[in-house]
Amino acid sequence: MSDFKTGSILANGIRFHYLEKGAGPLALCLHGFPDSAWTYRYLLPRLAEAGYRAVAPFMRGYAPTEIPSDGRYDTKTLASDANALHAALGGGSDAVLIAHDWGAVTAYGALSAEPQRWRRAVIGNVPPFAVFGQLAFTYAQLKRSFYFWFFQMAISEGIVAANDLAFIDGLWGDWSPGYNATYDLGRVKECLRNPENLRAAMGYYRTMFNPARFGTPEGVAEQTATWGNPITVPTLYLHGTTDGCIALDAETAKAIPAFLGPGSEVERIEGVGHFYLVEKPTEINERILRFLRRS
Repeated sequence: MSDFKTGSILANGIRFHYLEKGAGPLALCLHGFPDSAWTYRYLLPRLAEAGYRAVAPFMRGYAPTEIPSDGRYDTKTLASDANALHAALGGGSDAVLIAHDWGAVTAYGALSAEPQRWRRAVIGNVPPFAVFGQLAFTYAQLKRSFYFWFFQMAISEGIVAANDLAFIDGLWGDWSPGYNATYDLGRVKECLRNPENLRAAMGYYRTMFNPARFGTPEGVAEQTATWGNPITVPTLYLHGTTDGCIALDAETAKAIPAFLGPGSEVERIEGVGHFYLVEKPTEINERILRFLRRS
């Protein structure tokens, strides 16, 4: 495995730690839950070979990145994180944004708020807000999304932490069936084993899916304003056909291009689940690089 440079930088009031490879235009790579910057361990070297400065930060609250003292995990703040990292890392108008899961939510918001920062984007496994809304309240998706609501309870912290975070083993097994996640789980648990970091990661869900607000007119308006508006940046959207977290069928996927910029593409990838970046890295990396090479 390639050696990575590690570093830290202050952005949006948080000291972010990151993995880095290469030199050139910025390629900012954002992870989700329950994950870490190490999910980009295969893509970072390929981006570096293609002439990018590839940077994968640990998201706010994920060790070794700081836990925000104000407890902010709302989508507007997450979007600001991405654009602040772009500024702090010296990214120009030729920068690209690559994002997955909560990173995807962050990316939609960042691209909507400040599209001039980003030349292209690659987003995976969380569709645009309106399309997500089509799925979120179906019986099948509600079963998959049980943890949204479970995390609202204080007792969930102890249950998730039990037996060395065995709950997270279960999520990876359900979301990427058949994949041996031993390495990834070790890295994720480094980020979340401290109870304060685990509480931070759960804070993303406690903010967005607060039962008092989620799905209400006020809550919908808040989310639409952040990551629900169509973006103008050319974007490659990827989604695994065996994703056990969010199941996106071919018919629903047809709605996604309306929310992406001109020249965007949508691909459902056969035989991979939620964590496709590590399941079939060679194939996924080439798809991403092929899209980024376009002018």
